[in-house]
Amino acid sequence: MTPGDARMRVFDDALACEEARPVAFVPGAMDAHARHAHGLRAEGLLRALAIVEDSRVDEPEDHGPTELALHRMEAKLDLLTALVARLAQRDGHDPVQPLRWTARGAELVLPLVLAPGEEGGLRIQPSDWLPDPITLPARVLHATPASAGTQAVIAFDALSPTLEAALERHLFRIHRRAVAEAKRR
Repeated sequence: MTPGDARMRVFDDALACEEARPVAFVPGAMDAHARHAHGLRAEGLLRALAIVEDSRVDEPEDHGPTELALHRMEAKLDLLTALVARLAQRDGHDPVQPLRWTARGAELVLPLVLAPGEEGGLRIQPSDWLPDPITLPARVLHATPASAGTQAVIAFDALSPTLEAALERHLFRIHRRAVAEAKRR
């Protein structure tokens, strides 16, 4: 598959976000049970993030004292959640890598040698405030050697429709925040 074909499969007619995230590719095919378990966990985390992020008070200066107190409580809970998650995290942190991703896959430079067709999981931390990664079954569509490893186009493999929808909503929220941030500048 050419680089253009691989990018077209992952990015054509899809909302793409460019950002830097803790991310890693974990080589090795997943069996059906592992795919299902990772899918359920990823979908649950993405849905929970959506509920939390969509219910936040974004502009506390436009609200009264009750809303300000709620905003402070939310901020304290965010800090506490992040602290507990870091303390409970057993694995080391994945390196922060710039990537471009959609609900169908991603393009990024990975610090390992990969080959087209290689199966594995793309482990990515979807939220800055919650250091809890999800692992999405993936397959390398195209790989080019780079000075820092491999420039790879990776497609998510056999995601359930509900997980793909949750991922699309998550990426939409990222995109919406980026647009709002750009307008503030």
